[in-house]
Amino acid sequence: MIHEVTGDILLSSAQAIAHGVAPNDPFHSGLALALRERWPAMYKDFRHYCQTNHAKAGSIWAWSGVGEHGPIRIVALLTQEGGYEHGARPGPAHANFVNHALRDLHAWAEREKVQSLALPRLCTGVGGMAWEAVQPLIRQHLGSLTIPVFVYTTFHKGMRAAEAM
Repeated sequence: MIHEVTGDILLSSAQAIAHGVAPNDPFHSGLALALRERWPAMYKDFRHYCQTNHAKAGSIWAWSGVGEHGPIRIVALLTQEGGYEHGARPGPAHANFVNHALRDLHAWAEREKVQSLALPRLCTGVGGMAWEAVQPLIRQHLGSLTIPVFVYTTFHKGMRAAEAM
């Protein structure tokens, strides 16, 4: 069940937060940077995973840690082509990568018995996609989940969203 909410995703009570990045992403801006600052071990583990597994766009990577409300899972949706050379920047997001990553996220959420999920307006910042192109993909791939899926459509720093669970 998808709920569009307004607020700060870092204050979410959801059991898992998903966000879009590229393989080898430096997490230098937006939500990725905020997650890196809050959970530096997550970023270190992500970098190690990408370097040892040669992560590819269109897949996901999940991490577990401890958040404000107890255990938290962060899921990196690899929605952009990676910058593989030293200092290379990630490429833009593509609908094909988003489709594959969201399908994997759906399967992961069911397999892991996740009780709630939060995600931002995927791929509309650094990824460069229009929300009108991404929103239907989220509905297509996550709409049939029987858990609350909170899509943070408008960011307001420090404001807790009305997440009805």
